[in-house]
Amino acid sequence: MSYKEEFVKFMVRSGVLLFGDFTTKSGRKTPYFVNTGNYKTGAQAAKLGEYYARNIQEHIEGKIDALFGPAYKGIPLAVAAGISMYNLFDRDINYCFNRKEAKDHGEGGSMVGYKLQDGDRVLIVEDVITAGTAIRETLPVLKAAADIEIAGMVISVDRMEKGKGEKTAIQEVYEEFGIVTYPIVTVREIIDILHNNPVDGKVYIDDEMKARMEAYMEQYCVR
Repeated sequence: MSYKEEFVKFMVRSGVLLFGDFTTKSGRKTPYFVNTGNYKTGAQAAKLGEYYARNIQEHIEGKIDALFGPAYKGIPLAVAAGISMYNLFDRDINYCFNRKEAKDHGEGGSMVGYKLQDGDRVLIVEDVITAGTAIRETLPVLKAAADIEIAGMVISVDRMEKGKGEKTAIQEVYEEFGIVTYPIVTVREIIDILHNNPVDGKVYIDDEMKARMEAYMEQYCVR
């Protein structure tokens, strides 16, 4: 079983990949939802970090000076990924994250953890990208910290949804900022992995759910 298949089943078992009737932040009615806020145990965090680390090891070449986790969901992801990069691949990588509001006492500033230096190569670690809003908020924070190079961005799931126009948010982020995004899995891979394939005896994507997901993708996604 590939780490992608393992990851999809891990999300289902963790109550993170959900199927039913949901409304996204943008108001779209969707039959599936990815809620990374449902990860809540040390075991889940450890396993999640391994999937991110395998994705990073597979796609990101060259030295990475720091993993950056955008507040708030990106913070534990960057830490977990950093731990797993060391445990699995003997790569000790700095990590840092931002505060939502800059601190005006103590050491001050909006960044926590590793202090970014000019010339650093930084990898952004995020959960899910839908409209690309988070990355547009994140880049000014990073650029204000130091003159860095963005090595790319890793996320858990690419919903393959249109951003502001007719392209996916990932495509728009690349065209606008030159940042390549590497998802652990896409929604298309989720369908392929789970369609009529039970997890612990339960089928989550049967023919009916697959048809609903395909209809949603036809309306909102880029194939």
